[in-house]
Amino acid sequence: MGTVQEERQKVPTEERSPRGSLMHGKRIKGVLFDFDGTLTFPGALDFPAIKREMNCPLDIPILEYLETVPAELKPSLMEILESREEKAAEESLPNVGAEKCLLTLRDKGVLLGIITRNSFPSVRLALERFETVGLHDFAAVITRDDSLPKPHPDGVHKASERMGLAISELMVVGDFRFDVMAGKAAGACTVLLTNGRRSLMVPGDPEPDYTVACLEEILQLV
Repeated sequence: MGTVQEERQKVPTEERSPRGSLMHGKRIKGVLFDFDGTLTFPGALDFPAIKREMNCPLDIPILEYLETVPAELKPSLMEILESREEKAAEESLPNVGAEKCLLTLRDKGVLLGIITRNSFPSVRLALERFETVGLHDFAAVITRDDSLPKPHPDGVHKASERMGLAISELMVVGDFRFDVMAGKAAGACTVLLTNGRRSLMVPGDPEPDYTVACLEEILQLV
């Protein structure tokens, strides 16, 4: 994957809107962000530690593991997960450039959304750590409480409905392969955020439409 500038050069001029690069001749009217590691600084949630505490195999995502356990064990395991998420939310910080990115998009008239595998209470708590952005700035907040978790595209479809936008007008941004997979499956434009690290995509995954090292680079695309 090349730089943002190189990727922009691959898109024909007639398919670009005045606000940036866009696919299929439509401009982006809404950006749907993953939360942990995307809008918040990476590392707040220690997934390996949570999995050990829950006796979840390291190669199985936590929410998918919870669907396999006996019903009588699920409440106690959910309590572990929610406790860890709450602690991480209390200690989380906005990601580098997150608030500038969100405020600039908002001022351009671009709708903002969140799509996360976390619970709504943990998102609300973490957003209290932001200085200039709050829950009210987001037209849609999709969590595991009201949709099937990524990589299923259900949450992207629900976000588009709540935001009043067509899927083709949405950009999905996230730091993990599930974000790209969900966006692609729904038919949205997708952006992989690497935070300056190695990509977490694996062979056979769909290619993101764009790859950026930091959130502020998204402003060149929208």
